[in-house]
Amino acid sequence: MPTNDLGQPVGVDLGEWNPPPFPPGATLDGRTVTLEPLDPSSHGPALWAALKDAPESTWTYMSFGPFGSYDRFEEALRSIVAPADWVPYAATVDGIPLGFSSYLRIEPNVGCIEIGSITWSPAMQRTTPSTEALYLMMAHVFDLGYRRCEWKCDDLNAPSRAAALRLGFTYEGTFRQATHYKGRNRDTAWYSIIDREWPDLDVSFQGWLSPENFDDQGRQIQTLERMRER
Repeated sequence: MPTNDLGQPVGVDLGEWNPPPFPPGATLDGRTVTLEPLDPSSHGPALWAALKDAPESTWTYMSFGPFGSYDRFEEALRSIVAPADWVPYAATVDGIPLGFSSYLRIEPNVGCIEIGSITWSPAMQRTTPSTEALYLMMAHVFDLGYRRCEWKCDDLNAPSRAAALRLGFTYEGTFRQATHYKGRNRDTAWYSIIDREWPDLDVSFQGWLSPENFDDQGRQIQTLERMRER
């Protein structure tokens, strides 16, 4: 642990690190999925077709939804693209939008960015494209030079908490009564990946996503967790 001239422990020197750029909103291409800057007008109808019959539980831990009409759904999409510190994406598989996610709470000056507002249709949930979409977002974060990538969710959202751990995020604690939505309290669980952890995680993701890791039926041979252990 480094110390200052007074013998007090201090944080590691940042060296030549400089604040990264704001994410440019470029298209991110993967093997099984493409992330395109979210456009409510062009992506909205297909996203609505993919999500309109989703189980009501899809929306329990989201600040928006469920929706009774396309107009209300498109209004929600427009609210997602409106904030200046959000960069939302539509996730497309074979050219068809099947979900959306976003960078949010983007702080280039401290090198911190969050991935959130993740909404996958039933056709995309628990699939290779859903994992690759999040990998593309994480890889882009660290390629840009960010020091920290965050994941936050309602502390009661067990699927989101499990997803964070599966992807390699580290649980940091729960902020009690951090916010409220839909007329109820939300304790927020915090997770993160930091830049020095990313190279090993990147290797694990690339190994998992390799075509050699899937059989003729598209089923994984090694789990992502097993790849990390290796």
